[in-house]
Amino acid sequence: MIMKKKLSILLITLLIIGAFIPVLSVALAKKPDNTPPPLEKIVIIHYKRGHAKPSWAGGGKKESPNYKTYGKGIKWKGLPVNIVIDPDNLDGLSQSFIVDAITASAEEWDGNTESDIYGTYTIDNSSTWDDDAPDGRNELLFGDYSESGVIAVTIIWGYFSGPPRWREIIEFDILFDTDYMWGDASTGATVMDLQNIATHELGHGFGLADLYESSASEETMYGYSTEGEIKKRTLNSGDIAGIQDLYG
Repeated sequence: MIMKKKLSILLITLLIIGAFIPVLSVALAKKPDNTPPPLEKIVIIHYKRGHAKPSWAGGGKKESPNYKTYGKGIKWKGLPVNIVIDPDNLDGLSQSFIVDAITASAEEWDGNTESDIYGTYTIDNSSTWDDDAPDGRNELLFGDYSESGVIAVTIIWGYFSGPPRWREIIEFDILFDTDYMWGDASTGATVMDLQNIATHELGHGFGLADLYESSASEETMYGYSTEGEIKKRTLNSGDIAGIQDLYG
């Protein structure tokens, strides 16, 4: 009689375990994949005012009427960001002028957030615009872009999909198109203002997307520019809200 009770208890225990194991297997099968996302790039083309609205103009995540990010968590995780400047140009601009314009642009963003997002610059006359693969350097240089009506192009490399904790920007490269004459538009309204455009492009490099709504036309991140324009040198309220959303 005692043996029968032990046998009954054993059978019940086995039945309970047998019913539980398949459920446990299903739960394990649904465990999230912990494989990091692949390296990706975002290409942002800055057109001259009057160009048709690009087909991808709706890109980015609209956080408010006057700023967009590229998505939750898509920003620099390692700060500050250092840049490399190649001053070679076709317009006779001095190295000091180019460095002053670009660093002023970087400091405009840095000065409007609690984080130190901009670090230092170096000069390298052999810099490359890295369209095929990143090289670990954030380079700004002049060069010819094949499409007409393009003022500048920024490429952002990083991890943009998967859980937000994995997302981050790891590099950006900026090309100022030599189809235009570059200079200081505050003294010559026929030139494309370097500081004006550099401020806009560095906004992309730090994690902000273009705006195309007419209500955002006074923002630095508005997607169009032209010769003689200098208003993008100084951040507007939407730009400040955006960079503070990303970095505090």
